[in-house]
Amino acid sequence: MAIEDNPVSREKYGKELKRRREEMGLTQEELSEITIISRTHIAHMEAGRRRPTLDDARRLDVALGRGNFFEEFLPTLDGKVVAEHFKEALEFEGQATAIREYAPKLVPGLLQTEEYAREVLNSGAAPKSNEERDKLLGTRLGRARIFDNFDSPLFWAMLDESVIRRPIGGPGVMCRQLRHIADLGDSRRIRVHVLPFSAGFHSLVEGLVKLMWFNELPPIAYTEGLKSGRVWEIPSVVRQCQVAYDHALGDALSHRKSLALLRSVAEDYEHEALQADHP
Repeated sequence: MAIEDNPVSREKYGKELKRRREEMGLTQEELSEITIISRTHIAHMEAGRRRPTLDDARRLDVALGRGNFFEEFLPTLDGKVVAEHFKEALEFEGQATAIREYAPKLVPGLLQTEEYAREVLNSGAAPKSNEERDKLLGTRLGRARIFDNFDSPLFWAMLDESVIRRPIGGPGVMCRQLRHIADLGDSRRIRVHVLPFSAGFHSLVEGLVKLMWFNELPPIAYTEGLKSGRVWEIPSVVRQCQVAYDHALGDALSHRKSLALLRSVAEDYEHEALQADHP
C-alpha cells in the first residue's frame, strides 16, 4: 500500500514513539541505553526525519512493552514518495557527511552557477513569476554553502556526458559553468567523473541517483524522475543503489581526465561564444 493511502505516516509513527516513551517515564538517553540505538537516531525518529530499521523497531517494541506494534507498522514507511519532490532530500543533504550523485541530464544543483540555475528555473513547462523564480534560485544557490567547510561533506559528482554537451543558456553560460565545476575539482573540494557516451548502456541509465551518508545514522538513497522524487531508507534498496553507482563509476573517466575534458569542452564553448559575438 502506498504511504499516501495509509493513515500512519512517518510523522505519526514518531509521535507515537515519543508518546509511549514518555508514558514509560524514559528520556531519549535512557531509551537509547536500553535499545542500543543512539539518542540522536531516536530524536530523528521521533521528529519523523528518519525511518527505523527492522532491528530498531523490534528493540523499541521490547523496550516499551508494546508487543509488535512498531514492527507491524514499519512497512507503512517504505519508499516514501516525496510530495514536494526534493524537500525531504534537501533536509538530508544539509546533514550529510558524504554525498555521491549521478546527474544524467543537468548539472547537480549543488554545482550550478547562478546564470545556469536561472536558465533552468526559467525553462520549466509551468511558468514561474519572477518572485517565485528568485526564491527558488536563492534556495538553490544557498545549498552550495555546504562547500564552505572544506572537510564536510565529501562530494562526488558523476556527470553523464550529455550534461556537459547540452548548451543550457548558450555557450557562454556553459563555458563558465564547466569551468566552475573544474575549479572546484582542482581545489580538491569535490571529485568529478564524466561518464562518456562511449560507455553505452550502464547501471544508472534509468535516471538520477543521490547517495548520502551521515555520522550516526544509516545511509540513504534518493532517486528522481519527472516531477517526482523518492527517498529510500530501506537498507537493501540503499545497498542496491550503492552497487549500481559503483558499477557506473567503473565505466566513468578518472577525476583527472574528467577535469581535462571539462576544460576542453569549456574552451570549445568559449570559442563558440566569441564567434557568435563577432560573426
